[in-house]
Amino acid sequence: MKRKALSIVFMFICALIAPYQFCTGQESSRDSRVITQFANRLSSDTKKDDVHGSISAAIIKNGKVIWAGAFGYATRDKDIAADTNTIYRIGSITKTFTAAILMQLVEERKVKLDDPVEKYLPEIKSLKGYSDKTIITLRQLASHTSGLKREPDMPGASLGPVDQWESKLLSSIPYTSFNSSPGTSYQYSNIGYALIGLTLERASGVPYIQMVQQRIFTPLHMDNTFFLMPENKMAELAEGFVNSEKNLKDKINKSHSSQGGVDSTLGGYTVPCGGIYSTSLDLAKFVIALMGKTPLLEPESLREMQVTPPGGSYYGLGLMLARYKKLDFIGHGGLVRGYLAQFSIEKNNVYAAILLRNYNRGKTNLALGSRKLLSKLSKGSIR
Repeated sequence: MKRKALSIVFMFICALIAPYQFCTGQESSRDSRVITQFANRLSSDTKKDDVHGSISAAIIKNGKVIWAGAFGYATRDKDIAADTNTIYRIGSITKTFTAAILMQLVEERKVKLDDPVEKYLPEIKSLKGYSDKTIITLRQLASHTSGLKREPDMPGASLGPVDQWESKLLSSIPYTSFNSSPGTSYQYSNIGYALIGLTLERASGVPYIQMVQQRIFTPLHMDNTFFLMPENKMAELAEGFVNSEKNLKDKINKSHSSQGGVDSTLGGYTVPCGGIYSTSLDLAKFVIALMGKTPLLEPESLREMQVTPPGGSYYGLGLMLARYKKLDFIGHGGLVRGYLAQFSIEKNNVYAAILLRNYNRGKTNLALGSRKLLSKLSKGSIR
């Protein structure tokens, strides 16, 4: 009876915080206090940022979304409130999807983590400085230990239609060089993850975007997650914009394309490393799968993704590894022009959080904020 009363009180609190929030009633009274403080902070920070933008968030406990909410506005010039179905770009969180596909193909014995990439993608031999001493494996690409530079030195490499990303990547390879020898140091590389995408495409015989749709979006019912925004979903897309600490600098998402997307020219080779659009609730479905609560990968594969390989640093396979207040976290961040995204999982797999924003700078530190939240929620939780 006491538990039921606490649940009713929490539902009432959720109704008071903001119009675009929901709670499941599966939280403890302690959870409810921490979440209420967190929601109030997001609301306050969004108002203080004063850029007419928004933050959308979701909190997970034991494989279920226990709270989700949105604060602020989806558009710059109109008072259209964001909600939990508002769509944002998630940037480099796309890399975690690519890594998940890699692990699925490993499970199916279509590839091995220590296979040389040239086995499937001989064009990689046109990298600047490539030789028998710089042969790169899939594990090295996925852990950012390939030694490759972050971006190719080719003007316009990140520009081009999404459905032509493969040709832009192949054109970029001869303009890409090494910063270090493979397997010796951590060097974050966007083009490295694009190379994984094309390698998996070659190994499986299925186009990369189609693979992600068939293997992740569809089975997890991520119905508001896309590489190309459909016209009938455009009204749900948050308008992204780049802002300095003081004022608005540049609006994104202004032009439509004949392909049914916005800014489809901003794709180029980057599709497998930063091309996904999603919502906080859809992304929660993927995060729950990474927690092992819904079928996506074998437990052994999920553990492998959390291991830093030789030469690596705080990064497994598609997952950033962090520690805060004696707790270990896995997750990933995403930054593209006009958008910032973060998901964090407390490594004991009890709690997780997703944060999406349609402007680059703001009072809320998405990575640190999510870890602080999960740290507070994890205190005293029963595992």
